[in-house]
Amino acid sequence: MSIDSLSPAKRVNLDRASNFMRQFRDPDSRELKKLSANQFMEVWSHYDRDGNGYIEGTELDGFLREFVSSANFTDVSPESVSDSMMEELKACFMEAYDDNQDGKIDIRELAQLLPMEENFLLLFRFDNPLESSVEFMKIWREYDTDGSGYIEADELKNFLRDLLKEAKKINDVSEDKLIEYTDTMLQVFDSNKDGRLQLSEMAKLLPVKENFLCRQVFKGATKLTKDDIERVFSLYDRDNNGSIENEELRGFLKDLLELVKKDYDAQDLLEFEETILQGVEYSSDGKISRKQLTMILLALAKHHQEEEPSTP
Repeated sequence: MSIDSLSPAKRVNLDRASNFMRQFRDPDSRELKKLSANQFMEVWSHYDRDGNGYIEGTELDGFLREFVSSANFTDVSPESVSDSMMEELKACFMEAYDDNQDGKIDIRELAQLLPMEENFLLLFRFDNPLESSVEFMKIWREYDTDGSGYIEADELKNFLRDLLKEAKKINDVSEDKLIEYTDTMLQVFDSNKDGRLQLSEMAKLLPVKENFLCRQVFKGATKLTKDDIERVFSLYDRDNNGSIENEELRGFLKDLLELVKKDYDAQDLLEFEETILQGVEYSSDGKISRKQLTMILLALAKHHQEEEPSTP
């Protein structure tokens, strides 16, 4: 039986089986069609086969082969992309889209490549990363309205609604569409699939420009100066009142926790706070001073130095 004699539905299924990306291209122009939130999630789930939140290794090779071969007007197999062409293609692709240069593609990087509904794309906040984790913790407190330590579906929907209001797009989005966006964002960022976002999951949805504590100076490679400590203090002391407190303190501790733990929730942050502050003569007023911050940063630099393998 020839392919032409198959029913249209069966032909589509066969097409999907041989090249998943072909269904998302216009049959005449071969350009990618605009994806809905659900279609974007379909693509992501199809290629992130192990569900670890990245398209990498053989997953990335498979995606690139199908992405490129699906652009051909004639049906060509993904295997027709030669290994040498594949290597060249991967190098160009990663240079263009692997923003954090970790050698793999995360959900935000894929969202920049695929054409999507404009309003859905806005929710990724590409052009507006937060200044610091202090801002993040303020937003967290504002939307975790029941104080559960998680952003549940209804709280996430309120957050996304406000994002669209901020972009003056809320009138373009129906309540049903907003629910679809919320469900998709949960599927995308809820790594442990418990139906809500914990701190580390929300941090991927709302990234900060930079975790200042990842800088080389805090890894013991160079001597920590008074200016370095002053810069850190002013970064977290947002109201300039001479102490780091409340969301400022939570933001600092979140950045510190991220250096040692990839997945964390509000309870982890609370326990981490108790552990860290016990060692710096912490008073019960909920604030840390320059002196206490200095002690923490020196301990951090020393810890990194001890972890560095000694050179013979």
